[in-house]
Amino acid sequence: MANIGFIGTGIMGQPMAANLQKAGHQLFLSEHHGKAPQALIDAGAVALANPQQVALEAEFIIVMVPDTPQVEDVLFRADGVAAGLSPDKVVIDMSSISPTATKTFATRINQTGAQYLDAPVSGGEVGAKAGTLSIMVGGEPQTFERALPLLQCMGKNITLVGGNGDGQTAKVANQIIVALNIQAVAEALLFAAKNGADPAKVREALMGGFASSKILEVHGERMIKGTFDPGFRINLHQKDLNLALTGAKELGINLPNTAGTQQVFSTCTALGGGNWDHSALIKGLEHMANCSIRDK
Repeated sequence: MANIGFIGTGIMGQPMAANLQKAGHQLFLSEHHGKAPQALIDAGAVALANPQQVALEAEFIIVMVPDTPQVEDVLFRADGVAAGLSPDKVVIDMSSISPTATKTFATRINQTGAQYLDAPVSGGEVGAKAGTLSIMVGGEPQTFERALPLLQCMGKNITLVGGNGDGQTAKVANQIIVALNIQAVAEALLFAAKNGADPAKVREALMGGFASSKILEVHGERMIKGTFDPGFRINLHQKDLNLALTGAKELGINLPNTAGTQQVFSTCTALGGGNWDHSALIKGLEHMANCSIRDK
């Protein structure tokens, strides 16, 4: 059993940390941003004042925060993780952030003698609670092997993609595919409803053919029922698509469909839906079409 620092115990991080606890690992939490969840403390986690103290106590330090600036702050602030590292400790960033920044962060951490893995996840709150996340990892193979038993407490499909930054690149690619599939399902159901067909019956018919997908199954049902409580919020998916579009600009390539989907998410945000589930992208299309599929 390992001593693990876990920094970032929000919607995704708290259940991920809880799964590590259930496996018998000792957790150390930082309260530099806010109080540690009482449920984790009650289960044996130790709350410390800042990320540096967490790094001093832990062999593995897991970071699960919203975006690139927060990762940089946690790692490199004056009382950050880097200040508490020593050789053979492992930093595992499971946030979804910039692949370019990740390579810089990894270099700085590796210079301390510690090792760095970028290990972003897919699967949402449901996967975090069930311990069935897909985890895309970038880093050295020997470091990956050391961390694998911990990752297996939180996920099922765990892949070493390549070197540092490659895990984050895979996650950005994942978010492009998910976003475009959500838009495809939303457009199809809106088209059906506007044409007078029952979108629930259209979805049922499509589930038996080549158009079938997890997005059509899960998010198609959310769209029809109007259940948009967040599993993954629109503003977080917008952040991920910004990473894709910024990266595309750096690489000199065009991602026209990604850009279009981002615009529909922006419509949702303008309607006050930044915290809606990303399946609520359909509400942006409905607004522009002046037609709701739930009125059929």
